[in-house]
Amino acid sequence: MGSSEVPLPVVVPSPEIPAANEGSAPASDSKPKKKICCACPDTKRLRDECIVEHGESACTKWVEAHKRCLRAEGFNV
Repeated sequence: MGSSEVPLPVVVPSPEIPAANEGSAPASDSKPKKKICCACPDTKRLRDECIVEHGESACTKWVEAHKRCLRAEGFNV
């Protein structure tokens, strides 16, 4: 039979609430399981909508939230 592994849900912290494990780096041998363009769709959408409506300089909290999510997925950003 096939693998019975179930993917764990990814918790995306809001920009107002710091992540509990903020500052901890993912294991150096962990490789991202997705392409960067497909990772963190929720924070990516919020970031992009904010930039379109208000400009990049007004959206730093959403840009940082998206970066935190990408780092949690194993990307080095």
